[in-house]
Amino acid sequence: MRALPATVLALLGLTATACGGVANSDAVGGGDQAGQAQAPAQQTTTPKRAAKALQGKVIVIDPGHNGGNFRDPKAVNRKVNVLTKWKACDTTGTETAGRYTEAAFTWDVSNRLAEILKQRGASVKLTRADNDSVGPCITERAAIGNQAKADAALSVHADGAAPGNKGFHVIMPQKIKGPVDPVVGDSKELGLAVREAFRKGTGLPYSTYIGKDALDYRSDLGGLNLSTVPKVFIECGNMKNAGEAAKFRDPAFRQRIALALADGLQQYLKA
Repeated sequence: MRALPATVLALLGLTATACGGVANSDAVGGGDQAGQAQAPAQQTTTPKRAAKALQGKVIVIDPGHNGGNFRDPKAVNRKVNVLTKWKACDTTGTETAGRYTEAAFTWDVSNRLAEILKQRGASVKLTRADNDSVGPCITERAAIGNQAKADAALSVHADGAAPGNKGFHVIMPQKIKGPVDPVVGDSKELGLAVREAFRKGTGLPYSTYIGKDALDYRSDLGGLNLSTVPKVFIECGNMKNAGEAAKFRDPAFRQRIALALADGLQQYLKA
């Protein structure tokens, strides 16, 4: 989650990234069909026994970043208060060496995940409506989950670390003497359930470069600090790692990710 100064990136036609990489106008869309949200209905394999297991549950899915963020550096780099510090409203996210963007990946996985959850009976809300717009800010993403009074909220991301690094990790909130404090314990339970289901469903390893046993606790993320509902982030893997990048570009593997995340949410909700 490192970024170049905004002034340098602006000269390059880029904006700062949250997960370690940069994206430009050629990286979003640009004929990359893998970056388009796939209609998941025909690929979804939800067991009949779980078809209505989430009836009455409200789940908010937060697809990280947005495909249009690079178009408006001023809006994206605007500072917002996340209680422990001031941070950029949002970022462009990272991308693979082949320019498959994190925003496209998270949008596709989140739509697949939403479809599975709806088939299981849940009421699902996404924090953004497309992959062509700018934002919303990280503060607004938290507010959407709060306003929905979600039973659980999940922010979907992929990291942009050194190519030799691999594996996924779950980011969980810490107490900050703020609104998240009452749900830190529940968020940990959610994170553990997501971690176990993700490992089982995807076969991806625990992160080799951050956290311990695929768990990372942070107090600098607005999406967590401002949440009043149980919420975690998942970094599904490293987009700069060639092996994981190839998996992320595969629609069938993205479906596996979505199903694993759905299973983790369901396990947490004890449905």
